[in-house]
Amino acid sequence: MSRIDESKEFIPVRIAVLTVSDTRGLAEDRSGDTLVQRLTEAGHILADRKIVKDERTEIADLLRAWIADPAVDVVISTGGTGLTGRDVTVEAHRDVYEKEIDAFGTVFTMVSFNKIGTSAVQSRATGGVAGGTYLFALPGSTGACKDAWDEILKWQLDYRHRPCNFVEIFPRLDEHKRRK
Repeated sequence: MSRIDESKEFIPVRIAVLTVSDTRGLAEDRSGDTLVQRLTEAGHILADRKIVKDERTEIADLLRAWIADPAVDVVISTGGTGLTGRDVTVEAHRDVYEKEIDAFGTVFTMVSFNKIGTSAVQSRATGGVAGGTYLFALPGSTGACKDAWDEILKWQLDYRHRPCNFVEIFPRLDEHKRRK
């Protein structure tokens, strides 16, 4: 059963894609390619795309730059969400979040569990908001990127999705900063 209200007009969202990797370049970035393909096929706009090393400050600095950029509505990162010492993407995201979207990681785990069973416990996918920008950190596998986009982000970044979606609350994300 579709949850898309066809009477509403689709609103494209400007999305930046970040791949976190010590070893990948653009030619080898299959996860980034997967996200770019899916977001553009859905009608959204690729606002920017970068690859950075697994360095917490470098990741957080780029996230802050994109948060400050009015041409970026959403940032989706891939890679660096695991359990090893070099996996610092989650910490970098949390360095910049104003609010964490706790249920994003929970729903991602539910989706992953249906695909990979108990191995889903090794993911630390996360989502949050800062400066009116949504930020999502996904694992570095193409499968994880497909699952996150196809099962969660594709719907939540579609203004027509009911009963609610992330796009419809964009104008209210920074309402606490407005003067009364």
